[in-house]
Parts: sequence; C-alpha cells; structure tokens
Amino acid sequence: MTRRTVAIIGASLAGANAAVTLRDEGFDGEILLVGEEPELPYERPPMSKQYLSGEQPFESTLIHPAELYRERDIELRLGTSVTAVDARERAVVLADGSRLRADAILVATGARSRRPPIPGLELAGIHDLRSRADADALRGEIAPGRRAVIAGMGFIGCEVASVLRAAGVDVVAIEASSTPLERVLGPEVGRVIADMHAEHGVELVLGEGVQSFEGEDRVRAVRTTTGRVVECDFVVAGFGAQPNVEFLEGTGVELANGVVVDAFCRSSVEGIYAAGDVALHEHPLFGEHIRVEHWRNAIRQGAAAARSILGKGTSYDELHWFWSDQYDTNIQFIGHHHDWDELVVRGSLQERRFVAFYVKDGVPQSAVAVNMARDLRRATELLRARQPVDVALLRDPDSDLRKVASA
Repeated sequence: MTRRTVAIIGASLAGANAAVTLRDEGFDGEILLVGEEPELPYERPPMSKQYLSGEQPFESTLIHPAELYRERDIELRLGTSVTAVDARERAVVLADGSRLRADAILVATGARSRRPPIPGLELAGIHDLRSRADADALRGEIAPGRRAVIAGMGFIGCEVASVLRAAGVDVVAIEASSTPLERVLGPEVGRVIADMHAEHGVELVLGEGVQSFEGEDRVRAVRTTTGRVVECDFVVAGFGAQPNVEFLEGTGVELANGVVVDAFCRSSVEGIYAAGDVALHEHPLFGEHIRVEHWRNAIRQGAAAARSILGKGTSYDELHWFWSDQYDTNIQFIGHHHDWDELVVRGSLQERRFVAFYVKDGVPQSAVAVNMARDLRRATELLRARQPVDVALLRDPDSDLRKVASA
C-alpha cells in the first residue's frame, strides 16, 4: 500500500507542532513541512523581546532541534515558497513549479505585516517585525542616542518601545487611538500603558495617524495626519497583520480574514485544514468565528488540526491567552470580547497591579492582568463558564476567583 502523505504549508509554530503531533499520535506516513524562511521553525515572541534586545540567542528560539525532525522522519523543505494549491488533485505547487501530492494539506502560513497605502512606506529604514530577518535588520539600527518613530502602539509596538528605550534609543510613538492598545484593552487600561511608557521616556503622539513617511533614499521624518513632522533615524511600522492566504485563491477554500475553518480545523474543501494565525476558526465557546495571533493558540491549534487529520479530532475550544513583557511589567490577557458595558477592576490601576474584567450583561468575557498573573489564572474557569456573576466578588481582592463562578 502507498504511504499516506500530509503536507504542511508553513514551517511555523503551528506547523511544526502539527508535524510532531502527527507522529506522537501514531501516523506512520510521510510528513512534508514546507517553509518560506531558511531557518528551522522558531518561536516569534522573542523577536520583539529577548532576541531583539540581544538577551537571547536565536538557537534558543528554535521550536525543536534539527535532530528531532530527522528522528521523527519529518521532511523539511525550508527556503521554499508555495505559490498555489491544486485542490482537485490535492497538490501543493512550489515556486520552482514542482508539485507535492498529499492526502491532507494543513495551512499554517501565519500572517505578515500589513502595508497600508501610505506614501513613503517603501523607504529604507522603515522596519516591520515578524521574522528573524526583520529583527536582525532592526537590531542593526539600535544604538544609544538614535531617534526612532514607532508607528502604531499595538503589542509589538509597545514591546519594541520597551527594548529601544532600554538600549538608550530616543522613541516617539505615534498612535491613532487615544491610548496605546485602546482597541483591545479600552481607554482605562490603555492610559495605564501610556503612563508607563511616558515614565520610561517615550514621547507619545496620540490621536494622530501617519500621513506619510518622508526622505529621499531613506526615511528622515514622519508626517502625522495633523501635519506634525517628527524627525527620526528609523521607523518601526506596526499597522497590524494580514493572513497569508493569496496562494489559496481560486481553490474553493473559503477565505475571509484568513482560512475559514470549523471547530475541527477543517476548511470548506475536503482534505484541507488550517491552524494558527491564518485560521479563522469556529469557536464553540464564543459562538462565532475568530482568528487568533498568539503563541499558545498556535501550539494547541496545530496539535488539534493534526488530530483532526487523523480522525481523532475534538472540538477546539481553547480559551485564548497571551502575554506581553514591557519594561518591568508583565501583562497577560485571557478570553475574548467585542465590547463590554462594565470594566470591573480588582486591584489598583494607579499602582499597575490589577486584574480588569470586561463584563457584558453581567457576564465576564475576558480579563487583563498587570503584574497579577496568579489572579488571572484563577479566573480561567469563571471566564470559560460564560455565566453572569456577582461583579462585587470580581472586585473584592479577598474573594477566591476559583469559586466566583459557582457562587
């Protein structure tokens, strides 16, 4: 009998974890792991944290050593781009025109930096931050006394600001919202983040977007939407991310802000699955499709997709969690929300030691913790319960969050 083949497009955290899970679950067929970057699969969070700062060597970011892929008989095709998928023949088409036939295809291509049509965005000295190559290029800019503009204070922008200030770089942060991270965390928590960065010397330009990047061969200034001109030596662009799905156009795979999949990571085309940042997955707990760009989701959804490929899958209902380290502050978030009608704070916003719950109609949807990770962990089950609670218990520092849901 011909051995079955699984082709994984994307040597990412989700893709690498799916490959290993296939072996762990007893799959004895061929596994092909195709990645566009030349490096072994690696973890991306350090690219904006410890690797960018030079505290962590690249080797320590590898998901697995090279020996493990050989031992598990996982074939790596690194430095290889996928240009198309032939859904009818269930084949992956590579940039050199060769085709890889497979019984199942897992899409784990992640996302790339969004490039809005802003004049001058193509100038040298403007950096994205998604890959090792991006981080290496940005590291080459870092030196005390240089001046950087961070365009967009999402999580990556905030983390980069922290690294740059620690290295003695002058930082101006331009953010269209009224606070950093306002879209995700709201204005109250956003102001806490803003104050923290201001205290560490970041000049915040809030409520203004980027009109253009200016310079001849290299960026020399950023013009905001109000006409302010900010001179700089380099720029870190943080305009969000978009999933890598173009190679699937015309295949019949449903695409909408990613690859649309059900709770078992199955796409609209039989035999094609998706996991990680690229997957817009049907979430049974939240009752909607969501796309998550976080480390733990990539690990767990990659494994979930592998089990679904083998017919062992269960409904993927991960309660999403992520973290961010900025200066000496640890920020963690768990859950999912669109909006909320009450922000319930346990602890002190002023002291930057709190858990804030995003509550809708009495139901805690999600929570963010600043330097209170233990309380956030204890809130996991009440967030999973998706039931109304006594918000006074959420606010009371003496109440046990593990018992609030039952109360």
